[in-house]
Amino acid sequence: QVLLVESGGGLVQAGESLRLSCVASKSFVEIRSMGWYRQTPGKQRELVASVTRTSSTNYADSVKGRFTISSEFAENTVYLQMNSLKVEDTAVYYCECIGRVGPGIGVNNYWGQGTQVTVSS
Repeated sequence: QVLLVESGGGLVQAGESLRLSCVASKSFVEIRSMGWYRQTPGKQRELVASVTRTSSTNYADSVKGRFTISSEFAENTVYLQMNSLKVEDTAVYYCECIGRVGPGIGVNNYWGQGTQVTVSS
């Protein structure tokens, strides 16, 4: 069963913008935070940005001032606005949700299938 669905990836030129969206299934009975990670071949998956239910945000140093994460938790949705994109931002971007999918299930991390972002020069 697909619990997280990402969209908005694509091919853009350096300096342009892209907006990613992630929708978590209504199966979640609790969501504590949602965020975005990215991964390129041969590298570890790294945190890009995250936001908690109380609106606390966290950004990787490499994207501060360029990316903005926002959330609509009532709709189980998180967005990542990416401005001034660089070639180095090219990666598969994964949505993450920390929460519970049932009252008898503990808190866990859940991942989407990823959306490709390619930035050309």
